[in-house]
Amino acid sequence: MGKISAIVITYNEQQNIDECLQSLSWADEIIVIDSYSTDNTINIAKKYTGKIIEVDNSSFGHKKNIGIEQSTGEWILWIDADERITETLKNEIIAVINKENSFDAYYINRKSFFINKFINHSGWFPDYTLRLFKKSINLKFNDAEVHEKIEYNGKPGKLKNLILHYTDYDFEHYISKLNSYTTHSAVELAKKNKKSGIADLIFRPVFTFLKMYFVKLGFLDGYTGLILCILSSYHVFFKYAKNSS
Repeated sequence: MGKISAIVITYNEQQNIDECLQSLSWADEIIVIDSYSTDNTINIAKKYTGKIIEVDNSSFGHKKNIGIEQSTGEWILWIDADERITETLKNEIIAVINKENSFDAYYINRKSFFINKFINHSGWFPDYTLRLFKKSINLKFNDAEVHEKIEYNGKPGKLKNLILHYTDYDFEHYISKLNSYTTHSAVELAKKNKKSGIADLIFRPVFTFLKMYFVKLGFLDGYTGLILCILSSYHVFFKYAKNSS
């Protein structure tokens, strides 16, 4: 039977970490990569694993690479602290890693909860990301500030069942994340020697709203979809505004 190592990146995730690790309790090994949390994250994580590695607050990709290096399983599964592995997904993962003709890596679809409901459109769903892979393929993440890319050669498969993503449970949480993520995005633009102009500030946010609300059918997500599309356009505005200053 294939051994699986689960990797979770944390920083002040006491609100999420218990349910996250509970959903991974079936894994052979859980590795928590923590950036010196100041809340109760570590104490909660100790209920599920003794393998907690504290690292400086470097890029997400760097932290995931540390988790990969420290893992002992034949297979690696990574999720964020605000995500949950469902029972049906767990069973599917166990089945595929024990197949003789399995792929070396798998994309898993993610469904995100925003404020008061799961989002079915708006460009948020479906949302396939590569989450399960054999350690032997030497997969690596790059050091991008946000939305780190995976460096991997090969043909991955897709799983049928979902990861549940509890991304934003109230507006305060979203605004806090907006400030953090737009700062990281602005830094990433600067690294690429890109400087924002007036056109970026005016047209990119509008384009984001139109794309999400009409092209990606955000209007079918109702009132919550409208709020999500508006806030996403603000996200784009602040990213480029911070880069222009």
